[in-house]
Amino acid sequence: MPAGKGRGEPNPGRTCVGKTMAMLCRLREVPRHLLVCEKSNFGHEKSRHRHLVETHYHNYRVSFLIPECGILAKELKDLVMDSGPYYFVKDLPLHELIAHEFINTFVKKGACYALTYNTNIDEDNTVALLPNGKLILSLDKDTYEETGLQGRPSQYSGRKTMKFSAEGSTMMSYFSNYRIQERQPKIALSTVTDLPCPVLRSGELRGEPEAACSAQELFEWLGAVFSNAELNNEPDNFISTYCCPQPSTVVARAYLCTITGFILPEKIRLLLEQLCRYFDEPKLAPWVTLSVQGFADSPVSWRENEHGFRKGGEHLYNFVVFSNRDYWLQLAVGANDDCPP
Repeated sequence: MPAGKGRGEPNPGRTCVGKTMAMLCRLREVPRHLLVCEKSNFGHEKSRHRHLVETHYHNYRVSFLIPECGILAKELKDLVMDSGPYYFVKDLPLHELIAHEFINTFVKKGACYALTYNTNIDEDNTVALLPNGKLILSLDKDTYEETGLQGRPSQYSGRKTMKFSAEGSTMMSYFSNYRIQERQPKIALSTVTDLPCPVLRSGELRGEPEAACSAQELFEWLGAVFSNAELNNEPDNFISTYCCPQPSTVVARAYLCTITGFILPEKIRLLLEQLCRYFDEPKLAPWVTLSVQGFADSPVSWRENEHGFRKGGEHLYNFVVFSNRDYWLQLAVGANDDCPP
């Protein structure tokens, strides 16, 4: 019997075919993602921009990009620097979230948000407190429950490390009997030079051949910019061969700001309003963007819409603000979610 062909020894050809088939099966399992794009104007009476910002409760990262800008205006910079704080409370008994004192101190005043820390929603028990006073419980990957603040959760008890974000907060003193930490969001400010930018027209959401790029093309381009990917499609670049969609223009510099932490919807609304006012005076920039990512392991996306993880966990939105106060709004969720609102 030839060497290498004995019983129990691997057949290289068969192994290769088996691995290829397994890879193809995994590719078929790539989850679908949902992206909803719409356009409106901030002055329109039926514009829903404010509602969608205020009902996306658990925000992890906020980024904005301003083409043809090298120095951030004082009003914007002040808002960025005032993005926090937020808090971690270790081993907090969950009944504290429905205690009358907690409700009167934080919940009834509005703008109090909480989420379990370092839990995987598809593996662990996850809890979220919404500003309307509801507790959202993800007891395991197959169970989802809403519990009001009038009674204790019927199927869940114990302690969790919780992260909190609240307006005018007195968290440090309220939870002084527990191990509590105050943290500030991480802020990254940078200027990108010679940035290829897609050409956009506010009225052309789907783009126009050889005249303007579509909202989906912009969405993909923003992902590359925020990931610091090269946009020149060099053949020897083994990390990314992505290039800016066409038509495009190169801007000498663009200002990029990213805030990472636990960011209140109210803070994001103020940022959006300030970006709208950016065009009160003539600017070279034809548009600016504001992108918001939610915590991947939050049990909700918008309002009380159930959110899952599985293979992605995305729930995010992006505004493209034009100089005429038109805007594009893009909402995206991952494989486990229903269509965005």
